[in-house]
Amino acid sequence: MFTTIISADQLKQLLAKPGGPQPAPSAAFAKGQVLGTPMRQVSSQTAGELVVFDVRHKLDKPEAGEQMYLVGHIPGALFADLDNDLAGPKKLTASGHTGRHPLPETGEWLARIGRWGIGPDTQVVVYDDAGGMTAGRLWWMLRAVGHMAVAVLDGGLPAWTAAGGALEAGAARPARALAPYPGRFRSDWVANIDEIRAQVASPDAEAKYLIVDARAPERFRGEVEPYGPIAGHIPGARNVYYAGNLKPDGTFRSAEELRERFKPVVDAAGEREVVMSCGSGVSACHNLLAMEIAGLPTARLFPNSWSGWTATPGLPVAKGD
Repeated sequence: MFTTIISADQLKQLLAKPGGPQPAPSAAFAKGQVLGTPMRQVSSQTAGELVVFDVRHKLDKPEAGEQMYLVGHIPGALFADLDNDLAGPKKLTASGHTGRHPLPETGEWLARIGRWGIGPDTQVVVYDDAGGMTAGRLWWMLRAVGHMAVAVLDGGLPAWTAAGGALEAGAARPARALAPYPGRFRSDWVANIDEIRAQVASPDAEAKYLIVDARAPERFRGEVEPYGPIAGHIPGARNVYYAGNLKPDGTFRSAEELRERFKPVVDAAGEREVVMSCGSGVSACHNLLAMEIAGLPTARLFPNSWSGWTATPGLPVAKGD
């Protein structure tokens, strides 16, 4: 069972097992080859032991992810859309704004998992083309309802093609449809906006959380904010940019390197729990994955993140380091 990351060669081995997707003969893994024709429907897997997801996404062009998927994806992979499949409706509640990518309602999410053909026996592999930045969101969301057999493809689609993996055009469909996944959402893996705003409002009180912001340093400092009207960060937060979890080739650093990277955060937290935040609860999951690879204690996610914080009237903003 793969629970954090999986290499391109390991994924090849899983796909080659009996019952795996067989879209073409032995040339299926010829480097750079694109199989099939756009919009052709192919079955992702007959037995359901493995389901692969393409979660590519461009924040400045939301439709680009599916367009790229249809042009070419790992054979048999399904497409999961960040805005529609991995997020619920955006809204302002009595507690605060949900942010750009709020978590979907649990019942709806469990039903969607079942429609994708994922059961407790299914190994899930997720990938993108951004070092796992969006793939980490689906990784976390499946784990948050108890499905631990999910791994991010290390290095994503670039690593797959570099390893000689083929690309298949068109849209794949689930091999089977199941009842809603028999899971329960781990509410203790989430920090809500009421808790965060209460802590910020009373900085002299004993804090429950140490907030860590996964965005780029210039966004954290408030120098730029390309995705919203207000720049800065939640007062009291620290910055650990998610991209630092990766080596130059886009694969994750070793467990030892990641432990060293997050050691200052864990030490600073002390008895407090670490809470990961970002722009909208997506790249924060990359840091959560990195901590899991490193063998560090599970941290919480602040799904509202910066987009929800700044869309909630009256909340303070900090700038600088």
